Amino acid sequence: MSRLLLVRHGETKLNSAQRYWGHTDVELSLAGLKQAERLRDYLQAERIDAIYSSDLKRACLTAEVIASRHKLGVIICPELKEIDFGKIEGLTFAEVNHLYPEVSRLWVKRSAMLKYPGGESVSHFRQRILSFIDSYLKGHLPEETILIVAHSGVLRTIICHQMNLDFSNMGKIRLDLASLSILEIYPNTAVLSRLNDISHLEGKA
Repeated sequence: MSRLLLVRHGETKLNSAQRYWGHTDVELSLAGLKQAERLRDYLQAERIDAIYSSDLKRACLTAEVIASRHKLGVIICPELKEIDFGKIEGLTFAEVNHLYPEVSRLWVKRSAMLKYPGGESVSHFRQRILSFIDSYLKGHLPEETILIVAHSGVLRTIICHQMNLDFSNMGKIRLDLASLSILEIYPNTAVLSRLNDISHLEGKA
């Protein structure tokens, strides 16, 4: 059995909890940095064999903070960056629904036909995530533990793919900022043993 530790980056200076930031390279806020430090402490006893990160700053810094306790370098993978939202970068869903109602309709359906105006298509996005899995993850030994620090859409795509779920189920998976999810990978199946764990953030000022 191998394990995938899936971490969503921390809070950013431009409010990632409410607004859609894809390729825009927003940085972690001070709160986001503290979230990364709590993840570092939470995972310090884990044996981690490799750490992969999106090339966007909010993910890279989260990964680097966690890696500091494991004496590992972070492997930067552009394939793990969030989808390019194009003209809707920085908007809330309500704003998208008002300005681009057809986009929001296809978005809610998780349709593979969706292409964000001036941005990336959902089908291309999914393909580059699958390319990452084929190019990087399949080369690891069966007993290894791999940490992936990325974005909500990326991590939900990985979960659906590994569990043989239709991608339309992505909307049923919630991944909060600085959350941890764990997939256990067996030869013929995968088990989601933890989802959206934010217990390390609780009770902290």
